[in-house]
Amino acid sequence: MASKSIEQIVMLPFMAHGHLIPFLALARQIHQATGFKISIASTPLNIQYLSSTFNSSSDEPENDHIHLLELPFCSTDYGLPPNTENSENLSLDSIGKLLSASLSLRKPFHSLVSDIAAKQGHPPLCIISDVFLGWATEVANSLGTVNVTFCTGGAYGTLASSSLWLNLPHRGRSDSDEFHLPGFPDSCRFHVNQLHHFLRNADGTDSWSEFFQSQISLSMQSFGWLCNTAEEFEPAGLEWLRNFVKLPVWAIGPLLPPIVLKNDCSSLSVAASGISTRRAGKRPEISVEKCMEWLESHSPASVLYISFGSQNSISPSQMMELAIGLEESAKPFIWVIRPPVGFERKSEFRAEYLPEGFEERMEKRKQGLLVRNWAPQLEILSHKSTGAFLSHCGWNSVLESLSQAVPIIGWPLAAEQAYNSKMLVEEMGVSVELTRGVQSSIEWKEVKKVIELVMDKKGKGGDMRSKAMVIKEQLRASVRDEGEDKGSSVKALDDLIKTLQSKWQMISSIS
Repeated sequence: MASKSIEQIVMLPFMAHGHLIPFLALARQIHQATGFKISIASTPLNIQYLSSTFNSSSDEPENDHIHLLELPFCSTDYGLPPNTENSENLSLDSIGKLLSASLSLRKPFHSLVSDIAAKQGHPPLCIISDVFLGWATEVANSLGTVNVTFCTGGAYGTLASSSLWLNLPHRGRSDSDEFHLPGFPDSCRFHVNQLHHFLRNADGTDSWSEFFQSQISLSMQSFGWLCNTAEEFEPAGLEWLRNFVKLPVWAIGPLLPPIVLKNDCSSLSVAASGISTRRAGKRPEISVEKCMEWLESHSPASVLYISFGSQNSISPSQMMELAIGLEESAKPFIWVIRPPVGFERKSEFRAEYLPEGFEERMEKRKQGLLVRNWAPQLEILSHKSTGAFLSHCGWNSVLESLSQAVPIIGWPLAAEQAYNSKMLVEEMGVSVELTRGVQSSIEWKEVKKVIELVMDKKGKGGDMRSKAMVIKEQLRASVRDEGEDKGSSVKALDDLIKTLQSKWQMISSIS
């Protein structure tokens, strides 16, 4: 690895838990590899959230190396509810306001980095900023350093999202709902129902278009991009992304706790106790021990885990059909439940959202474990009894599932999830898509059919599991760091640091 001189890198994540967590994981990874000081800048409540993920029992306190720096922010100035500083529990309209509000961080962030430069006598080695905060490229240039864009998603999903916003290729089409997306091979077709309605209705002059087009364009002027994926895992997606952005793209993922990628599944559920809690900064509604005890009572690869991520839910009718399909399948399951769309997200889950007597029957038969709001996902996915994951296909969840060779039933809901789902189905063969979004109608018979298909240890289900096992090994190989035996992602991080140091020496010699 590059020389261990004390350098500083400043990071700027977007204000969403799905972005904050990978940024913190990247900060840890860079520090462990280099000894560099890492500063993460965000708004006060997001800094508080990140601080809560630090393991206070560590022999060497994390905040000696990773500094959390506050940027002033008042949500009510931007039409947001009080004390709202990330996308958690926000409606779509409010997320639009949060995007616009993120532009206000530019001035205080410039001042913060300028102060760091003044204190240490030179600018930081680089700024690593979120792809949604492209203005950091201009801040870096003005302060004599470089900006590296970090995409917290995968290469395929990042390319799809970026190209869609920059090109809006679906606009003005009346002949077909399918379209070609610049950056992808001609044979690859996207469908309008894979687009969230704010993107489907975008025309280039709306506030969503103006935000994403400007920020992605600025990010494409940065020094290079980082992607939370691995060369072996997404070779085609990375090739297409590099051709599209015409910049270096370093694949430095998967950004998961090291124990998740080093232990065998059989021992991980015990060894990993508490990983999810620390990593997400949340306390599960159910103890890890109770989940493990429940899973231990079921046979290997027999349990379906269901979660739609920390921000999503499904419609009342979809929830009812899903519950009936689960019961009719007779397959054991763990379901992370929260109120359906249209009800207050933080309110108590009511029995009426499910078929009458459903939870009691599932508990009596030991068929289903219903968990309110949040569960220790990594521990569940790593357990030998977990056989498939019904998921919204958020990127962190995709990596967690495939790192444990658990195939996926896709139900994408927002952001780039539909593109992730498309890749998992068409490019990798490790997923079957059940439905998309909250507007679609879904019948319990289809739910039952898909669950039985994927959970079958033979046929398509067995084939998916075999392909997922190959990906698990690819992901683990990418982060191997044993003497001279270094995985592709370890080498990529090494190359990034060396390239930045070389660039810094060139800038210094000129100035």
